[in-house]
Amino acid sequence: MDSKLEKNESNTQRKGWTPLLALVCFATTWGTAIPVGYCLGVMNTPAEFIKSWCLDAFAIRYGEELSSSQLDLLWSAIVSIFLIGGIFGSFVAGGFCNRFGRKGTLLISAFLLTLSGILLHFCRMTTSVEMLLIGRFTIGVAAAFIYTVHPIYLLEISPTHLRGAAAVFTSIGVTGGIFVGQIFSLQQIFGTEELWQFALSFFTVFVVVSFLPVYWYPESPRWLYLMRQNEQAARYELQRLRGKNSEDCVNNEIADMKELATCTSGEGVGFFAVVKNSEYLLPLVICCSFPLCQQLSGINAIFFYSVRIFMKGGFSLEIATWMNFGAGFLNLVFASISPVMVQKFGRRTLMMFSAGGCGLSLFGMAFALNYIDLVSWLPILCIVFIAAFIFFFNVGLAPVPYFVGAELFEVETRSVAMSMGNIFSWSGNFVIGMFFPMLEAVWGSYAFLPCAAMCLYCFLLTWRYLPETRGKDVADVRPLMAKGFRSKVR
Repeated sequence: MDSKLEKNESNTQRKGWTPLLALVCFATTWGTAIPVGYCLGVMNTPAEFIKSWCLDAFAIRYGEELSSSQLDLLWSAIVSIFLIGGIFGSFVAGGFCNRFGRKGTLLISAFLLTLSGILLHFCRMTTSVEMLLIGRFTIGVAAAFIYTVHPIYLLEISPTHLRGAAAVFTSIGVTGGIFVGQIFSLQQIFGTEELWQFALSFFTVFVVVSFLPVYWYPESPRWLYLMRQNEQAARYELQRLRGKNSEDCVNNEIADMKELATCTSGEGVGFFAVVKNSEYLLPLVICCSFPLCQQLSGINAIFFYSVRIFMKGGFSLEIATWMNFGAGFLNLVFASISPVMVQKFGRRTLMMFSAGGCGLSLFGMAFALNYIDLVSWLPILCIVFIAAFIFFFNVGLAPVPYFVGAELFEVETRSVAMSMGNIFSWSGNFVIGMFFPMLEAVWGSYAFLPCAAMCLYCFLLTWRYLPETRGKDVADVRPLMAKGFRSKVR
């Protein structure tokens, strides 16, 4: 079977980035992943203006004056309800992917994003804090759908040798969206008392424009063949994706699907069926651990802490804020090279290199921050550690957790496994948001050490249990993990 797959891959490699494949990768990223990142990065700058409006809205609508503690509680709800929506959406995203297809689920997420944008834009006009809360919750649900279906969709429509490069578009989109959100929330654009509602809702433009040509977007050929048993439709979509003179390439891919069809039921496998099956134990642990490690690695805490690090280095608040903005740009630059890295190197290599580098950077930064006032050059060293962490993070921890589950599970179990991984991702994000500030208040800079420990766990898990999935079919990878924690994957 290996020789056959190698032959098929060799034929497939003659068909690379066709215009339709490139259009779908870029357009769906602009219409889904970038809006999710945008909503993560847009809230900080206009926060005080939104809080002030909430005070006025409650006074006008309910005739009540909120105390400072009540206002803080309301603001925490506005911020955290996004995460609650993400956790809720993760529980149902897998079922939606199997029932409505990959393209269909993307359309549902685009509808939810558009609906949330409308709610966020008109909440001020209607003096409705409830619309703001519902809008943020709806974005969270849409984000959960996108984290689940977008990497699966791009992976399933791409030829074998381009799957890794295509799947990292989700990671790049989220990173780029955070940066775009920071730009549009600047006071020079929409981050003002009069225009903050435009800042919160401008992502809707990306969604609408990106999904205008949705009629031409293909459905996943693998979903059509393996889940709907529709060979004719799968062949048609493959021919569109692979371009002219692609008959041999299409036949090879259809032959692979026929072989896979003998091992699948043609129906989506439910949540409990995946959890109870011991053969899925190890891949499920990896699929859940990687997103958790991604969130608990400290990337969000780094950006939370960077302004104070720059200020301790002697920079003013304004300059430190712009330097933090520069760190976001650096994050985007490093993220943009991830397709090349994923295309050239194996998943095991990238994850070990990334987790190890992030752990060492956090460990060094924790001690450098603790003694930053004692030596004049330590602030510069802290900045170096921040830049190093951002680089190492974007090499592996940023992109690989988004799609590794799609390379470890078959089509019928893939969406369930990815949605379970997203539950851990959202939970890790919630833990960082809730407990890192409290931990930092007690431990100071040593609050980064638990994050370094998570990076060490990720390194060891990858080294011991992650088989190399680059350029391989799930049928080749699954037997290596069938014995659970007694498996020998190397």
